[in-house]
Amino acid sequence: MKTRIGILTSGGDCPGLNAVLRGAALAADKLGWEMLGFRDGFEGLLPPGDFTVLDRKCTENIMALGGTLIGTTNRGHFVAKIGAGDRAVVAAEVIEKARKVLNEAHAEALIIVGGDGSMTTALQLQEAGINCVGVPKTIDNDLEATAMTFGFDSAVAAVMDALDRLHTTATSHKRAIVVEVMGRHAGWIALHGGIAGGADVILIPEIPFDFDRVADAIRAREAAGDLSSLVVVAEGARPKDGQQVKRETKEGEFRLGGIGDIVAREIAARTGKETRTCVLGHLQRGGAPTTLDRILGTRFGVKAVQLVNEGHFGSMVSYQNYQVRHVPIADAVNRLRLVPPNGEMVQTARDVEISFGD
Repeated sequence: MKTRIGILTSGGDCPGLNAVLRGAALAADKLGWEMLGFRDGFEGLLPPGDFTVLDRKCTENIMALGGTLIGTTNRGHFVAKIGAGDRAVVAAEVIEKARKVLNEAHAEALIIVGGDGSMTTALQLQEAGINCVGVPKTIDNDLEATAMTFGFDSAVAAVMDALDRLHTTATSHKRAIVVEVMGRHAGWIALHGGIAGGADVILIPEIPFDFDRVADAIRAREAAGDLSSLVVVAEGARPKDGQQVKRETKEGEFRLGGIGDIVAREIAARTGKETRTCVLGHLQRGGAPTTLDRILGTRFGVKAVQLVNEGHFGSMVSYQNYQVRHVPIADAVNRLRLVPPNGEMVQTARDVEISFGD
């Protein structure tokens, strides 16, 4: 019987996941192995087990597709993360059910593609004796253990495209338009997308802002003859002496979102300028991956299979200094990579007259 290993995608979807699956499946096939794709994240590990064989045929031409061929979820029995820095424990009986399914499927190792919460779960499975290798996935690009994650470049491209389109309507109507983008704790998407798309104001979680300073920046543009302005705000941005804006869902959870409307309202009140809001939301997660994300996803998938072949269990694929390497999963979880407020990227933005509202 062929050596079998499993792979799953967990948490939010993003462009590049299918490139990871294809890369891993082809690398496994080259070794003479069989790759099992467990459906809908960790939930596919529950009895009787929900998986499909990922071979050359079914992974053909999937690299250009957004989302994930085998589905994903950020809910269910394996959720092991409850907020930034907090860790919940996956129930022992749930882990034992997963072990039983993997054993019955003759899967000797499991590749887990996901963000910080998924890596926390992966660490618990590894500690329970299940051979795991992690592949980092977050469009927020906020994992300290890797310099870049696939999906980020595609998300930035979506923000840039939106700003390119909004420039024309903002100019035509002499409006200020506020664009709310993803970024719970880190402002990488807002920063990169804002610079690439020619934003005039960028508000990020790492730099608390002042509404008056934002209004001052827009008034200064008006005085210079620039009658329209684009403001990019990360969903996790907050005013000085204020809190992140959250809204309660029907499940009783809280999600970030709504800061864009508040910023737009305050700009209008302080400047008298007609202001509109555009929330990009899941548009940043969908669509075909960029060239960079296709290549990076492929490299991550291949590296994950190599780590399994070399017995580096408990490791996570990591991109550092243009090379794909690996780090212990334990060193990767609960460590966010934030935008340095005085770093080169922020200074570059300031030097092209972008305001951070501070």
